[in-house]
Amino acid sequence: MSHGARVIRTGVSSGGPAAPPPVTVASSSAGSDAELMDGGYFRSCVKTFNAPFVFQISLLIGFISVNNSSWTDYSAYSFFQIVTMCDLVMILFFYIMHIFRVYRKLTCVSWPLAEFLHYLVGTILLLIGSIVAAAKSYNITGLVAGATFGFLATILCVISMWSSYKVSCITQSTSK
Repeated sequence: MSHGARVIRTGVSSGGPAAPPPVTVASSSAGSDAELMDGGYFRSCVKTFNAPFVFQISLLIGFISVNNSSWTDYSAYSFFQIVTMCDLVMILFFYIMHIFRVYRKLTCVSWPLAEFLHYLVGTILLLIGSIVAAAKSYNITGLVAGATFGFLATILCVISMWSSYKVSCITQSTSK
């Protein structure tokens, strides 16, 4: 099975002796290319407050609490359920992309931009769904809990986006 073109270095060259091959050291958190899964991704999520697991859990709790309640407005809560499930599926998709390092093979897609846009659109839709769910809850405890966990997930998603994609502005000094 071919994995692309390979360069074979020989000791004889028309320009003189060949330079020694470069020494590369793979970091332990990133793993080598021979490994199937990237265990360093889980460790980096746990070490930094990226809030992915808490975000997923709050989405799941919000979905379950709305799903197990009696609805008074079908369209408001079906929108909330669709948004939470789409966010959960897309987060799972991006985890699989990172864990199995698929992003290294599919270089035609800007994965950081795709993930940022997913978080941005998902946060806006989740905020809208949570506002509508809170407005139409009529003090039914399951619906109020679903809306509350929707707001919590929105806040966690904003924190995750801010910590992952913040741009630091560095002022440049001009010397004369």
